[in-house]
Amino acid sequence: MSFTRRKTLALLGGLPAAAFAQTNPTSQVTIGFKADTVPKRSECGIGALMPWADSLWAITYNSHKQDTGSGLGLYRIGEDLKSERVHIHNGTHANRLIHHESDQCFIGPYVIDAKGNWKHIPELDNVRCTATMRHLKDPANMVYYQCMEGEFLEMDVRQLRPRLVFDLVKQMKITARPHFKGGYTAQNRVVVTNNGFYAYGDDQAGLFEFDGTNWKRLSNKPHMDVAARQDMGSVMFATGWDEASVLFWALIKGNWQRYRLPKASHAFSHAFQTEWMRIREVETEHYLVDIQGMFYELQPVAFEDRIWGLKPVCQHLRIIPDYCSFRGLFAVGGNQTTPNGDNNAVAGQPQSGLWFGKTDDLWSWGRPQGWGGPWWKSTVRKGQPSDPFLLTGFEHKMLHVSTDRAVIVDLEIDFIGDGSWRRYEQLKIPAEGYASHVFPDAFSAHWIRLTPQADCTATAKFFFV
Repeated sequence: MSFTRRKTLALLGGLPAAAFAQTNPTSQVTIGFKADTVPKRSECGIGALMPWADSLWAITYNSHKQDTGSGLGLYRIGEDLKSERVHIHNGTHANRLIHHESDQCFIGPYVIDAKGNWKHIPELDNVRCTATMRHLKDPANMVYYQCMEGEFLEMDVRQLRPRLVFDLVKQMKITARPHFKGGYTAQNRVVVTNNGFYAYGDDQAGLFEFDGTNWKRLSNKPHMDVAARQDMGSVMFATGWDEASVLFWALIKGNWQRYRLPKASHAFSHAFQTEWMRIREVETEHYLVDIQGMFYELQPVAFEDRIWGLKPVCQHLRIIPDYCSFRGLFAVGGNQTTPNGDNNAVAGQPQSGLWFGKTDDLWSWGRPQGWGGPWWKSTVRKGQPSDPFLLTGFEHKMLHVSTDRAVIVDLEIDFIGDGSWRRYEQLKIPAEGYASHVFPDAFSAHWIRLTPQADCTATAKFFFV
């Protein structure tokens, strides 16, 4: 059995997880997973978590395809939080989906029925599955798979024989190394993400949507995850980032809206440093968004066709490939420091931890702080507003703006959240090309945007501490 448990796990005393959470409301539990030390040392990240068939299922992954490491697999975790590895797959997978019509869970290269019986799909061993999505034309019988190198597959949910439908590297003319991640189906389209971002200025990543016939590129910048409910308006959310800030998209009644959020760290900026930062429902009809070292709570409904309910929860440095709720606990997967081909010569054995606590524990992780803005060496036009930038949930706020000429910039706020913009201040940038503004500590609004009164090249960054 490939697992270890911290001393805190002994507190369970045979209690089911739900009973443990009720009797020990402040306790936390960790389960450890490991991969083989030899012949090759890779990673042991927890790629996906799914509560299903009276268990919590987890898959672990290595740094690339099968030949980079061994000892990975599919794990079943019971109510007593005891872990059992039920199969070895030695690949890189992070996909998960419950298929409603067949009552099956698709996770990694496996399918699990409602009784907990699982099947391995060997045809998926040689691809890196990053998302499983509902099918647009035959959702009762088919699913899509997005794979990291751009392979877009479809598969009959009963015959379990995947076939290649598109090579998105060729389809979208991607010239840099692909690194596809999340994907989802809602509002009669599939949206997938590519976070292949290896240097500032790189524009070969992307956000793409598929209507069942044609593919469309929405962005050239790196994007990470996509999520939506099948009801409550089916608003689809997508996360990404560029040089300036986090990108946050919302598809509302067929139209995309784009917002911006601060980054909490630069340690997540390179494609390899990001793993799978998720958008997940963790309490009933209540989302958490993890992106660039910050957790946000998110209201999944678009009131008056706008995004209001987005608020920072905490900052962190943990690599979190997936998280979910299980038996009243908040389960957080990890990808702790691993050798990865001994590129880190002091890491030792590939290993990672699955942490259990409460959702509200996140508020104690780290006070929300960060930076970012709507412009990064950007060509901006007179009278053209920037993307809205989040301005709520942070204690102290300051804005820096630099330009290549003297210009006046209007600071406009939407304190209601419904797109009603009001001028808050005018920032006069002198010929030297720099000005700043410190906001009063009590000042807050849902969104802020900047509108220049002349064409210029500009950088604008907010710092929140």
